[in-house]
Amino acid sequence: MMKNDVQIVDLFCSDVSFGHSNSWIQNLNDFKKDFSSKKVSYKEIKQLEISELKQFKNTVSIRRSVKVTGLYKNQDFEMKLALLEIWLKKKSAWKLWSRQSVEIKP
Repeated sequence: MMKNDVQIVDLFCSDVSFGHSNSWIQNLNDFKKDFSSKKVSYKEIKQLEISELKQFKNTVSIRRSVKVTGLYKNQDFEMKLALLEIWLKKKSAWKLWSRQSVEIKP
């Protein structure tokens, strides 16, 4: 993702849902459009902490915090986010099914 590699979409379920810290909601098609248009370009995504990891059968829930830097519409941004991600194991691969982020204010 740091190289904005289009293969990132291989990690997502077809019905993935992204909830962003600005209350923006995206599905897979929305993500693909924004990603290919370079509306958002990530410079770095650094994991800071995993605070919770739970698994039940073929589902994993992860709560973690990350520091993200990049460009949004050619404007620099940097923020810390708290994430909740739900991953499903499909065949032998883990796929992101749902993600919600909240900005961590200093």
